[in-house]
Amino acid sequence: MAPMSSTASEAYSADEQAALLQVALASIQSGLDTGSPLQVHPDDYPPALSAMRASFVTLKRGGDLRGCIGSLTPVTSLVEDVAHNAFAAAFRDPRFVPLTAAELQDLEIAISVLGPTEPIAFSSEQDLLGKLRPGIDGLVLQDGRNRGTFLPAVWESLPQPADFLDHLKQKAGLPASYWSDTLEIQRYTTVSFAADVAGIRLAQGEPVSAG
Repeated sequence: MAPMSSTASEAYSADEQAALLQVALASIQSGLDTGSPLQVHPDDYPPALSAMRASFVTLKRGGDLRGCIGSLTPVTSLVEDVAHNAFAAAFRDPRFVPLTAAELQDLEIAISVLGPTEPIAFSSEQDLLGKLRPGIDGLVLQDGRNRGTFLPAVWESLPQPADFLDHLKQKAGLPASYWSDTLEIQRYTTVSFAADVAGIRLAQGEPVSAG
């Protein structure tokens, strides 16, 4: 398998990570072949993967975002959630046109398994910024009907807390300078790992094209 990037990846064994990445790829392939996500049976997987967990699946090509869809709260088993979100990231992310078969071989698939959210208490924007943990915290921002989230991986492109928060406000549909006493912030951590399609196929024992 191609090298995986990981954050706290010890929470899942190498075999479990590989299984989830294979499910994600198979679900994208199913979308290309049938227009529907892969149907998985949680009982066929170990307890860590059949447990109810929330996840995000992020797709990149050449280092550029190609789709990212996920869930903030657990609604189904982890393996089913990954299958659904991989399909949705490839074909249902409104920011992108649906993925084509020609793009598949250059794809990198990243899976983030979310831990529980917890509210952050703060008295001001400066107080909030001082409590953020760059590279660790995923954030959920909400004010009324406006809501948005950034995974911890977003810190790689927005390493400064003020920039991270400003862009998250904009993602939630609010101005970057927005502030309100009704603003709510929750944090969460993730277990994350990734591999490119060639690496996932190699781990499955499939032949990999050199061209």
